[in-house]
Amino acid sequence: MGTSDCGHEISMATPSVGEAGKTGAWRSERPVLVAPEACLAVKAGKITCQLCWVYCPDACVTRSVGPAIDLAYCKGCGICAAVCPAKAIEMQPEHEPGTCGR
Repeated sequence: MGTSDCGHEISMATPSVGEAGKTGAWRSERPVLVAPEACLAVKAGKITCQLCWVYCPDACVTRSVGPAIDLAYCKGCGICAAVCPAKAIEMQPEHEPGTCGR
């Protein structure tokens, strides 16, 4: 058997920006495009790769040549940095150590 035999369609989530609300001040790390020239889309000069866009659970990454990250809604999960084959995105601390966001 399996799902294809039961006649049901497979469900799929389609997140949209802001669906989970703004992040607030609790995020501990944020993604930063540290090497835009290494990004495969920038190198090709067209929309290619886009793994950061595909895997972002909060839809915070733009699908463009040289992705941008909307930090107002980014939760800091680090998935975009983990899936980037060019290592163009890195996670950096939200605040300097010892400052507690002040």
